[in-house]
Amino acid sequence: MTTTYRLGADIGGTFTDVVLRGDDETIHQCKVSSTPADYSLGILNGAQELLARVGADPAQVSEIIHATTVATNTVLEGKGAKTALVTTRGFRDVVEIGRLRVPQLYDLNYVKPVPLARRRHRYEVSERMLADGSVLVPLAEAELAGIAAEILAAGIEAVAISFLHSYANPDHEARAFALLADALGPEIYLTRSTEVLPEIREYERTSTVVVNAYLGPVVKRYLLSLERRLAGAGLGAPLSIVQSSGGAMRARAAAETPAAIIESGPAAGVIAAANLGRAAGYGEIITFDMGGTTAKAAMIEGGEPTRTTEYEVGAGINLSSKLVKGGGHSVKMPFIDVSEIGAGGGSIVRLDAGGALRVGPDSAGSSPGPACYDTGGEDPTFTDAAVVLGYLNPAHLAGGAVALKAAKAQEALQTRVATPAGLTLDQAASGVYAIAAATMMRAVKAVSTYRGRDPRDFTLFAFGGNGPLVAVQVAAMLDMGRVVVPPSPGVFSAMGLLHSQTRRELTRTVYRPLAALTPEALHQGLDALQVSVSQALTDEGCPPEAMRFQIEADLRYVGQAYELTVPVSAEAPEAILQSLGTAFHAEHARTYGHASDDDPVELVNLRLIGLRADSGDRTFRAPPLGTPARGTHHRNVHFEALGARVATPILTRADLAGGRRLGPLIVEEYDSTTVVPPGWGAELDAFTNIVLTKEA
Repeated sequence: MTTTYRLGADIGGTFTDVVLRGDDETIHQCKVSSTPADYSLGILNGAQELLARVGADPAQVSEIIHATTVATNTVLEGKGAKTALVTTRGFRDVVEIGRLRVPQLYDLNYVKPVPLARRRHRYEVSERMLADGSVLVPLAEAELAGIAAEILAAGIEAVAISFLHSYANPDHEARAFALLADALGPEIYLTRSTEVLPEIREYERTSTVVVNAYLGPVVKRYLLSLERRLAGAGLGAPLSIVQSSGGAMRARAAAETPAAIIESGPAAGVIAAANLGRAAGYGEIITFDMGGTTAKAAMIEGGEPTRTTEYEVGAGINLSSKLVKGGGHSVKMPFIDVSEIGAGGGSIVRLDAGGALRVGPDSAGSSPGPACYDTGGEDPTFTDAAVVLGYLNPAHLAGGAVALKAAKAQEALQTRVATPAGLTLDQAASGVYAIAAATMMRAVKAVSTYRGRDPRDFTLFAFGGNGPLVAVQVAAMLDMGRVVVPPSPGVFSAMGLLHSQTRRELTRTVYRPLAALTPEALHQGLDALQVSVSQALTDEGCPPEAMRFQIEADLRYVGQAYELTVPVSAEAPEAILQSLGTAFHAEHARTYGHASDDDPVELVNLRLIGLRADSGDRTFRAPPLGTPARGTHHRNVHFEALGARVATPILTRADLAGGRRLGPLIVEEYDSTTVVPPGWGAELDAFTNIVLTKEA
């Protein structure tokens, strides 16, 4: 019987990770250099390498799941489409006024982000809906012909439509969309807010659809090109993209809603950690994913990732989507709540004007890369500091695929940091390691203490090429007592792609106090959502019998400005009504430490999540453990806690199968390195995770 495979591909700043999983439960993985000029080449290179390794034909691949940074990089680099906005007369500046928030309260150098649709490309049309969906001013269709002519003359590539209160009645938006589509032709990307975000709040809705338009042509070209390139190599299997929410959607659907895949890559690792955590019995988890450019953290409670609908793209680094506002462009769509810090393996190290040591946020990436890569990079990086300290193999990474020159790392760090700062080489490298760990600790705090959660109640799941290298240091700063390093940590996010389910979700604003909400109104809202979500799943090829639905509600106390999201059990509307208030009070107390059972509660949005239940086996399968090393190899490694270099055992994961080993020691693998400092011990659990705990 011929083996079929599912392929996952995750593009990072330095490496592209590719994983191949067979229906015979075999797992194969590789890391290849990312190809920034054309990211699809990296995916193709990795896929062809793995298929050749297992002796498989491309036609044996039944599904391809991809995590991409194309969307977020497009905004960060300012390389999106030339975008126009068509909106209600008098509201062209909503997208620029925003919420009058700044990311740092007393930062006098704050520069407000420039709107993605410039003011001269924001067009007003006479029309007006009221909040109840009734028409105050009919749509002036004749004005749209003139607007279309101006759009064509301006060389616009993408158009966003967002009308006031269109969430209550989308008729004007739909009619404007149809008229502009006829006038502009298929070459101009067209999108409207009620297809992307049919919710209240004019700024967030307008900003989201503008971001969607700005990304549309770029993401669409990339995905269609990727499909063609893969098909040309015989990989004609359906291509799915992981959304920011962790669910998967077909590439054609992602091309129409590119704002949904902005945080595609980071979501995959969180999904993998949730899957493995449930299987291994680690219910409360904080993930820590450190790659070549950034470190990312997310929280998993009760086996489920924490999600948010508050996000800003283009702020450089997303520190905390809920707490830091005004640094970027609002995108109000489902996201796994990931906090991101500019500290990765390629983070450049320098002394600032005051002589203080800085690590990141700029990165050497894969080209020119860290100095130790000897590929043209002259600036020292976090990776160079890790080589100097002895944490990393001084000769190579990725099983020999990336050769290293330790002398280059020493020279760069000595010349650029140690000598100017009056430090020894080990002191400089230790300083880099400590500062990077302290920076990354902020990402962990952003998803825990800033959310009213105590990190000591969680297990730190460390993965990514560099996560296990510094995880214990981060955990120790937060007094966390347990760190888990999963199998194949360096390609763990790519493995997470194979755990993603087809997922579509839609929201409907039902804005009224709970006391005034009738079962009929609730039933009507849920029925409308189910029709739309079911159709979206059908378009993804999901049969009706495989569809599963989850309900959520956005609630707040009357008078509050923002909501909390609570899950709703799929019961009769009468039962849902009775449970909503109780669930909200409990969530408010858990999040903020207090609740007021006597204050009235109002419903703002209903949300329906559709999942495909027959997506195949998504359970975690650990790769083979391998064989223990022959004899014990040692390397002189510097540990700040000891103030000196010590001969440290260099082990494989399989060497830990014999029981708990006390640090200091280092576990080297094909795709990552785990540092176990003095005072900590390491052992394997039943799923071959490396479990690191403090000595008693």
